[in-house]
Amino acid sequence: METYMTLTQTQMADRLALIKEVAERKNKMAKIKAKGKTTMRKAPKVKRTFMDTSAAMDDSSKNPNYYTDASKYANEYYGETYRETTRFDNDWN
Repeated sequence: METYMTLTQTQMADRLALIKEVAERKNKMAKIKAKGKTTMRKAPKVKRTFMDTSAAMDDSSKNPNYYTDASKYANEYYGETYRETTRFDNDWN
């Protein structure tokens, strides 16, 4: 003989409210995850090879990593700091 458990009206209402709350949370989390997947796309990788050289560096005897104008480089990248530290250099001589 099988016995079934019966629920009272308040127990059934509480259970249905809990089921509804869990379903709403599950739907909300699914929307958040879907939105996160669309906003977190990775940028496509640029295909680069190390053997490619620019047209300006056709001469293989020159080092492409060597900056030939040191004062221009310092002025461009360090600006005011460069000028403030080098303005008294002639006073030492």
